[in-house]
Formats: sequence, structure tokens, C-alpha cells
Amino acid sequence: MPDTQQADRMVGVLRDTVVSLVRRDGPDLSARQLGVFLTVYLSEGPHTVRGLAAELNVSKPAITRALDRLGEFDLARRKLDPMDRRSVLVQRTVNGAALLRDLRQTMAEAEGKVALPVDRVVAEFAEEARRVG
Repeated sequence: MPDTQQADRMVGVLRDTVVSLVRRDGPDLSARQLGVFLTVYLSEGPHTVRGLAAELNVSKPAITRALDRLGEFDLARRKLDPMDRRSVLVQRTVNGAALLRDLRQTMAEAEGKVALPVDRVVAEFAEEARRVG
């Protein structure tokens, strides 16, 4: 059974990070796009559309759509594999590296905050529900 407090802390870090991404100027990435981005930047390459689809267990067209969006923001780019022209390689970019650096900073700041334990949230919600109705 997972440590509830640790899980609550991780969810709090995720929430604060996502809220920070939503509030900032710059790309607004979907969960799938962020998943593709993080996979490209945090795991060893080379990365291909086929390989990303297999690793993330989604279709190749879904990866292609995510990469289209990442390409619009210059967070990743595609290049034909010179060894196998049927294969497309996914490459990192300077803008993508900067976003990853910002994400790391945001997550480090969020980790420094104390996440509200789920038990306390549930208790406060129950108390509010009793008062209201």
C-alpha cells in the first residue's frame, strides 16, 4: 500500500506545477503532449514516432498530433532517419530544454510547499457539507 502522505505530496507538486504551466505565457500543452515531451527529454534516444507510440501505448497518429503541436512551439522537431528513410526521428530543441529547466524549477518550488493531506481535505469537505445541508 502506498504511503498516503507521500502520494498527497506528489499530487500537490503535480497540481502546483500544472497550475504554473496554465498561468505562464507560453505553450499550453495537453497531458498527452506533455507526456511525449517528457519522454523525449528524460529518456535516452534516439526517439522515433513508432517507438514513442509503443512506449506510451498510444497510436502513431496520436504521437504525430502531439509532435505537430510540440513542433509549433519549437519544443521538439522531426527529422527523417538518414539510415532508414521510412523512420522519423524526434529531436530535442533549445526551447524544449528551456521548458524542461523551467519545469524542474517549478516542481522544486512546489515541492518546498506543504501539500494539504487528503484526509484533511475530506474532513473539511464533510464539515462544510454538514453546515450547508
